[in-house]
Amino acid sequence: MHSSLNRAQGVFGFFTTVALCVAGLAALSVLLYPAHDAKAQVSLKNVQVIKGRPNYYSAKKEEYAQMRFDLDADLSPLFNWNTKQLFVYVYASYSSSDKKSSLVPNSESIIWDTIIPAPESPYSFNALRERFFPAKKSSGRKNQKRTNAASKKASTSKKDAAAAPGVLRLRGQRAKYQISDITGKMAERGNVTLSVGWNVQPWVGALLWSPRTGAFPHTAGTIVDTKAFDFPALKGSKASAAKASEQAAKSSV
Repeated sequence: MHSSLNRAQGVFGFFTTVALCVAGLAALSVLLYPAHDAKAQVSLKNVQVIKGRPNYYSAKKEEYAQMRFDLDADLSPLFNWNTKQLFVYVYASYSSSDKKSSLVPNSESIIWDTIIPAPESPYSFNALRERFFPAKKSSGRKNQKRTNAASKKASTSKKDAAAAPGVLRLRGQRAKYQISDITGKMAERGNVTLSVGWNVQPWVGALLWSPRTGAFPHTAGTIVDTKAFDFPALKGSKASAAKASEQAAKSSV
């Protein structure tokens, strides 16, 4: 006869084996339905170079770039039964040196990011609890106000859930992070482009990256970058004032 400890170890070993097999099948099942229709397009709205302290811990003033952009993305094909959340980011690629040279490689910096969680499954714990054990209705005026506010939030959440996850329509979005350099100079840097990337984080399995990142495995999709542009002269400098006067003269003509 086996002892209780041996039986418990056998049951636990069988459970972990079954769980591992189910997790492996869930991760491999995603390969049967690859995402091909993910689309993203970013366009520059405004850019300026300012001299100051980009962060509260900055020891000295330096030049840093601030940008606004428009983003149109339909990343709903990236969501499936094994998707936990989607990490989306916009990054800028620019020259690593203030000297214009084709031999200098470009640097990349993330200027904006967001996390899009997957919609809640109808078989999740919260959904099943609300279905079989609904919350009791409260009485009183104060409680009624709370229930009304909760119902409004629930209605808005239902509308958001009804919309396809991963659809982004941003206009004039301000960058979360400024671009700075170790030299402290960012004005008039050339060959700057904005692009979009994403990372699919599953419940179980490998992380999936956006195309053109060089990482494997990656998803398929279409990404439209901005046209190459240059960082303007430092705001408030003589060069920026002269450029502004030239633009004003051209517009008046």
